[in-house]
Amino acid sequence: MKILFLGDSITDVGRNTHNGSLISIGQGYPLLVDGCLSVKYPGEYEFENLGISGNRIVDVYARIKADCWNHEPDLISILIGVNDVWHEFGGRNGVDADRFYNVYKMLVTDTKKALPASRKMILMEPFVLKASATEGAWDLFRGETEKRAEAVRRIAEETDQILLPLQAMFDEAAEKMPASYWLGDGVHPTPAGHQLIADAWVKCFEKNFR
Repeated sequence: MKILFLGDSITDVGRNTHNGSLISIGQGYPLLVDGCLSVKYPGEYEFENLGISGNRIVDVYARIKADCWNHEPDLISILIGVNDVWHEFGGRNGVDADRFYNVYKMLVTDTKKALPASRKMILMEPFVLKASATEGAWDLFRGETEKRAEAVRRIAEETDQILLPLQAMFDEAAEKMPASYWLGDGVHPTPAGHQLIADAWVKCFEKNFR
């Protein structure tokens, strides 16, 4: 069973440069998922990480054939959305909530047509906490991220895919330790943050696919 991860820098985490390989698993939650499932179920799974730092939903859609369909994965996991908000603050190149929903839903429906034998996708909810990169416009950053998360929830329900909620998990974690302990700048996970995601991903996977 081939499992393919798509997303932005939260998924990439060095996989583009690690050992010079363009298909390295990287150093984030996909690596932790790979390690966990490879120990628990030796030889049953193959993992590919095709996350690219800086990606928005439109970027993932633009490369979906080359970086997903052509690999013929059995299971696809997608984490995208925070850059669709963040890039609007810096270079006014974000993706508004309605367009995010439309492109994301098109990505899911097109992928199911292209890979009819594949299993349901795991659609991961984008998340954010209040720290150095987000606190300057916190209310807007959080509100807009929640709109993208709601879009993911709607798409999962409308297309019968599997939703992996993450925001509430990070909110709860931030009550135990400062936000930057989990997401260093409010966006990018620390090792502890990646472990939280990996644990949630494995739990979701085992519930739905074992």
